Amino acid sequence: MTIMAGMGSPMGTGVGPLLRAWRERRQLSQLQLALRADSSARHLSFVENGRSRPSRELLLRLAEQLDVPVRERNTLLLAAGYAPHYPETPLDDPSMDALRGGVERLLAAHDPYPAVVVDGSFRVLAANRSLGLLLDGVAPHLLEPPLNAIRVTLHPDGLAPRIVNLRQWRHHLLERMERRLELGRAEPLRRLYEEVRGYPEPAGDPAQDGAGHGFPFALPVRIRHDGRVLSFLSTIATFNTPLDVTVSELAMETFLPADAETVRFLQSAVGPERQL
Repeated sequence: MTIMAGMGSPMGTGVGPLLRAWRERRQLSQLQLALRADSSARHLSFVENGRSRPSRELLLRLAEQLDVPVRERNTLLLAAGYAPHYPETPLDDPSMDALRGGVERLLAAHDPYPAVVVDGSFRVLAANRSLGLLLDGVAPHLLEPPLNAIRVTLHPDGLAPRIVNLRQWRHHLLERMERRLELGRAEPLRRLYEEVRGYPEPAGDPAQDGAGHGFPFALPVRIRHDGRVLSFLSTIATFNTPLDVTVSELAMETFLPADAETVRFLQSAVGPERQL
């Protein structure tokens, strides 16, 4: 296991329209946001209308109060004529050694259960041994770098034919992409969304999609493998208060066995050893 080296929002391009769009998205009045950012509603109104240029410090305070993603905070600064505040460091940069090492240890510790790390466009940056087991039978062209987790999952030549509850899982993944697209203007992600949304619709009776999965509290993904069905519950972890664009968009998705049969199979097929 090794680590391999933003549907556009209808927001305006100036800093005023951008700020207004974020404020309205968070359902805050100008007064509420101004009080939180130690400013005034009058000044904020002037900024949104283009009559006043906000200081760099005010923009960063406003972005923090609006919970704007790190990449989009740089967009706000650029729209106001300032240099970006947050760097975007390549993951293979020497300064990222500690982060890469930590991520690799976490992935290895999750064996024999699958785990993967993706970036903001769902490109696979790292994975553990167990994930490879689930990729048996996936067309080779989908496994060529840069491997994309959404494409591999939903493509007709990928995992899709083996996912028992494909209609439900496809809906879940498309909604996940839509939520991310609402937060930014990442063109690669928009293109990926349009691509996977165009894949053939799963056949079958929608009323039977979730029949028998036995998990009223969370949706499992159920995958056929070697004559059995493996069931997993998915969890996603991100970094708190990131100060780098790259780090802010990293997500580790871990797949927990949802039944005893899945546990037994993975422990037998992959083994319980830990590569720390």
